Amino acid sequence: MKLFSWNVNGLRAVAGKGFADIFIGQDADFVCLQETKLQAGQIDLEFPGYTSYWNYADKKGYSGTAIYTRHTPLGVSYGIGIDEHDHEGRVITLEMPDWYLVNVYTPNSQDGLRRLDYRMQWEDAFRAYLGGLARRKGVLVCGDMNVAHCEIDLKNPDTNHFNAGFTDQERAKMDELLAAGFHDTWRERNPEEVKYSWWSYRMRARERNVGWRIDYWLASDSAMPLVTGADILNDIYGSDHCPVTLTLD
Repeated sequence: MKLFSWNVNGLRAVAGKGFADIFIGQDADFVCLQETKLQAGQIDLEFPGYTSYWNYADKKGYSGTAIYTRHTPLGVSYGIGIDEHDHEGRVITLEMPDWYLVNVYTPNSQDGLRRLDYRMQWEDAFRAYLGGLARRKGVLVCGDMNVAHCEIDLKNPDTNHFNAGFTDQERAKMDELLAAGFHDTWRERNPEEVKYSWWSYRMRARERNVGWRIDYWLASDSAMPLVTGADILNDIYGSDHCPVTLTLD
């Protein structure tokens, strides 16, 4: 079984850059998207054999997540059940027979770290949400988690310790999540490999491979034995992020 995740940074924009061909070519069982930047009815993009689920932000043209699936879920939920965190379309959860699939677009702490305090509250609430799911069955988490966890996960760690996505506070929250019983599937399989999933649009960053690895597939302790592969598809263009994939037995 193949699961595919991609921050498209505007689904309408990437739809004009070959998204349908990429979608079909991947032949995935689940396709999870972040930062769709849509409201209901703004795009008609369905694929034969797939059902889609959408979580839209209240704010137009902002955030948003979607999941396309070939498999009928037992249930679908939107958000994490906390009103202050559930207006930006950041989480969709599908309950499958043996595990939950959680698609997340984690809040960015933003320039000047002006949203870092909110980010810390979000991290604690999201970790508690995942923990509640994991007490019932396995959990798979994918998405743009807006943090490069370790120095190997970005090109220039020395100059970014006080920038959004690589602060000590954000990295510590990823430490806490992994310590709570989750696994960074790609890093565990590739402990020394340098590979990125996001590049700034400025300064030819992608061309020079000056990037960050901020897109993940995490698996809970009980789901980790199902994982047979994880990849970062940095040969796929169309967004400032590239897709990340997971394969299950």
